[in-house]
This record gives sequence, C-alpha cells and structure tokens, in this order.
Amino acid sequence: MKKTLLIILILVVLIAGFLWTTYNKLVNANEVVTNQWAQVESQYQRRFDLIPNLVESVKGIMKQEQEVFGKIAEARTQYTGAQTTDQKIQAATQLDGALSRLLVIMENYPQLKSAENVQTLMTQLEGTENRIAVERQRYNDTVKSFNVMIKRLPTNLIANILGFSEKTYFEAQEGTENAPKVEL
Repeated sequence: MKKTLLIILILVVLIAGFLWTTYNKLVNANEVVTNQWAQVESQYQRRFDLIPNLVESVKGIMKQEQEVFGKIAEARTQYTGAQTTDQKIQAATQLDGALSRLLVIMENYPQLKSAENVQTLMTQLEGTENRIAVERQRYNDTVKSFNVMIKRLPTNLIANILGFSEKTYFEAQEGTENAPKVEL
C-alpha cells in the first residue's frame, strides 16, 4: 500500500511538473509573438510618422494625385482604429498598395526626385519599408514556432484546455504581386 501510494505521488508530481513547464512554455511563446507584433507596429508607427511629411512635400509639387493621398490617409486611419492584429494586418496591406502607387508616381515625376526634402523622406521611407519587411518576417517566424508548438502532442492537449489558439500569419493580399499601374 505504501509503495502504491508513493508511485501515485510520484506520478502526480511528474504530471504536475509537466503541466507547469508546458504552461510556462506556452505563455513564453505567446509573449514572444506579442512582442514581435509590437516590433512590427513600431515600424508601422515610424512609417505613419513619415507619411504625412512625404505627402505634404509631394502635394506641394503635385496636385493631381489626390486619390492616392486619400487612400493613404484612409488606410492610415483604418490601421489606427483597428482593434485586432488581423484588422491591423489588413489595414497595413491596404497602405502597402497605396504607398507602392505613390512610389511609382514619384518615379514618373523627375522634379519630385530632385526635391531635397522629398528625396530625404523617400530614403527614410525606403529604410522603414525594409525594416517593416524584416519585422514581418520575424513575426511570421515567431507565429510559426508558436503554432507548431501548440499543434504537437501532448502540448496540443494542454494548449486546447488552457485556451491557447493559433496565431495569424501576416500574408500579402491577393494581387499585391503585381506592380501598380499608374496612368498620368
């Protein structure tokens, strides 16, 4: 009887230890994903801080592309009003499309390229776009690690019980593989 009780006690301790460490791993992985999304948002904030300056500089030189500026402003507003990561991803993708159209327009206007303030802002925006791409990739890598973790046995059983669910990848919207066409 004493031996059976000891075996049961050891099993309970082992199971409790397993549950404890698995829960802590899940919490840690979840926080890594959250932190990486914050890094993506930090770069988006940098982008959003640069865009009004760029738009105002370009507006001073070019008035006929108000539609592009409107789409940029609309996407920016949607992003700042988004409540979930999925909504923010969708708004960011819309902004990507509007910005790429603006960049194509700017390439077709040599006087914009020569304007010093526009050139400086474009350089900063290019750097920011590169940072965003890197942070998106890092975010997707952390999402992949988290999603794999919660799908593997036996962690998936604990993850389901404790309410951990898959995270959403940042994916390009359909059609973004095509360069925007700008007709002037």
